[in-house]
Amino acid sequence: MIMPLFVGEPHELQAVEMALKASGYLFLALCNHDQQGLPPRQMIHPLGCVALLLQHSPSTDGRLKILVQGLNKATIRSFVQTQPFYAVAVHSDPEGEPAKLDPSVLLLMNRVRSSGIKWFVLHGMYAQDAEIILESATTPERLADLVIADLRLSADTRHQLLTITDPKEKLRKTYDLLLQQLEQSQIKAEIRFEADEAIHRRHRDRYLREQLRAIRRELGELDDEDDLSHYRTRVEQLRLPKEARTEALRQLRRLQQMHTDAAEAAVIRSYLDWLVELPWQKSSRDGLNLRAAQQILDDNHYNMAPIKERVLDFLGVCKLKRRIKGPILCLVGPPGVGKTSLGRSIAKAMGRKFVRIALGGLRDEAEIRGHRRTYLGSLPGRIIQGIKTAGTNNPVFMLDEIDKVGSDFRGDPAAALLEVLDPDHNRTFSDHYLNVPFDLSRVLFLTTANSTDTIPRTLLDRMEVLHLSGYSDGEKQAIALHHLVPRQLREHGIPPALVKFSSTALLDVIQGYTHESGVRNLEREIAKLCRKVARKLASGLHGPFAINRRSLTEYLGPPRYVHDLDQDCAPVGVALGLAYTPMGGALLRIEVAVMPGSGNLILTGQLGEVMKESAQAALSYVRSKSSSLGLQADFYSHVDIHIHLPSGAIPKDGPSAGIPLAAAMVSALCRRPIRPGVAMTGEISLQGKVLPVGSLKEKSLAAIRASLKEVVVPKLNDRELQELAAEFTRHLTFVPVTHLDEVLEYVVMS
Repeated sequence: MIMPLFVGEPHELQAVEMALKASGYLFLALCNHDQQGLPPRQMIHPLGCVALLLQHSPSTDGRLKILVQGLNKATIRSFVQTQPFYAVAVHSDPEGEPAKLDPSVLLLMNRVRSSGIKWFVLHGMYAQDAEIILESATTPERLADLVIADLRLSADTRHQLLTITDPKEKLRKTYDLLLQQLEQSQIKAEIRFEADEAIHRRHRDRYLREQLRAIRRELGELDDEDDLSHYRTRVEQLRLPKEARTEALRQLRRLQQMHTDAAEAAVIRSYLDWLVELPWQKSSRDGLNLRAAQQILDDNHYNMAPIKERVLDFLGVCKLKRRIKGPILCLVGPPGVGKTSLGRSIAKAMGRKFVRIALGGLRDEAEIRGHRRTYLGSLPGRIIQGIKTAGTNNPVFMLDEIDKVGSDFRGDPAAALLEVLDPDHNRTFSDHYLNVPFDLSRVLFLTTANSTDTIPRTLLDRMEVLHLSGYSDGEKQAIALHHLVPRQLREHGIPPALVKFSSTALLDVIQGYTHESGVRNLEREIAKLCRKVARKLASGLHGPFAINRRSLTEYLGPPRYVHDLDQDCAPVGVALGLAYTPMGGALLRIEVAVMPGSGNLILTGQLGEVMKESAQAALSYVRSKSSSLGLQADFYSHVDIHIHLPSGAIPKDGPSAGIPLAAAMVSALCRRPIRPGVAMTGEISLQGKVLPVGSLKEKSLAAIRASLKEVVVPKLNDRELQELAAEFTRHLTFVPVTHLDEVLEYVVMS
């Protein structure tokens, strides 16, 4: 084997120079000396190789490059010279004729040749050349030496193989080392192939992406890098809270590492869009001119003094202290009294944006808290959506119909609203989609409801309840003249000069064509009148047109409601009660019939448990006062008493029917009529005490709508009575009572 060597040590150069002058032979042996200078003799391995020096030439680094050909192995017998270089006498066994090989050795040689060909091919040699080289080695030792020369072995391993004298053993160890390195080389080759494939694939993808980027640039679409830069710039510019900023940067890093067309990339982009578009620090500047706010509220809404006062109080506090928690107001009242429009007026008076979401029929908690991003098509809840729509973090936010929120297997939205409507906790409201806190403490939340009965107590406790009562006929008339008629004329394109609405006509519409606490149906009737006038104008008729009592029947038809309760007659066993429903005040007609029987109390008309108990309490009081009423002590055992409330399809309940139930019962038992034109409301005890009731204004309005003149009410409602007496003094006379005896004395005629 011929191979190049580099020598640079002085003793090495002198040895080469001497060899060139003499026979040209060198003895090459392994030395464990790693320092400069001549190594000690004991560090030189005795077994080495006799080589013939073929060529020599100086190299650029000052060393000498020599080309040697290995001839045969030899063993050092003695050191002939030790300075300035070593000269040795060696013993070499010349190769004789090749001996006949054992079949097992031949088999081993074939295996070495087969594996050797694979080895040489892996390292860049053609298979035919490798086969020729390996076939030229006819002895096990030559074949082993040929393979060992090309293997990646340490010097110690090579010397150990060189010292093996048994050719078969040497070939076997060589074969083992060849298999080990062949396996390692194959693994490295596979890894290199896979790496090359991956690199090729990345280059291909990069090339295709560059083409796609060029196409998008030609089409004017946003480049991916521009997209990432846009998000990063927005995140840096916005004064995001620490948690939101950290999450935004984390999602940006994830997006940067993803393929453009990955499904998760679209989800992250949508999430980042929500993060950067939310008004984290953007607020509306409150209009703190109290006089202007008062004017806006008065122009848009009639009466409602307590609510206007509450809003102006809040603005006054804002003027003194800029950073305060927004109040959470619950506007409770019948339909059509202006709860939703009041929210818009409050927002206008405060100079804030207005957002409204309807909660009626809402059953999914995720509508409030949002869906988690693991779900397909997930979005934030309606609270965060409303904040984004408003574009500020302090809008007036109306949650409409909060009393109609339901619950099912998807959760309880009312429970989710607890955090939203809690001033102490909504500072860190966490939507499931955003998964970072958002400050809702600056939002002015308004909620509306027709009744507080169906609102969970824990939720109601977090709100400041403001009651909006229904309107009297006079209030409706004023609202129609100043608000409804001008608005409908504008919406129908009718010049105000061409139509004249008389006050009496509007009052007739209120009393004959509507029956409500609010003004929603009244506005519909006015819109109907405007449509009739618009049709005449479109037909070529010229105005002006007068809307008066005589023309109402032409436009609206005959009146639909006739308030005729036969007030001149006084039937026995019939009393009028007053009740409150989510639709406002209502009149209850209570009928009692007495017949021979065995002491049964029959109750019909879909009465609730509370009203049934009121009837039983009234009967017990009548039985305890039988002697003073002129009844026999055992009258109850000989009669059946049937109490019925008409409109049986409508459920009825509540304690305020105690007085009219007792009065109707006494009237039927004593055969004495009830004073006509009198309505009653009040709860009674077994001792006959008249207890206070609520919603007295709505009940009074129901009495006025029914054209009644007197209302018997509990004296314990004295504070509310003083307010109502001043407001309804022209329409009603209130008769305050403290005991049921006073009621019977006043309403049951002799």
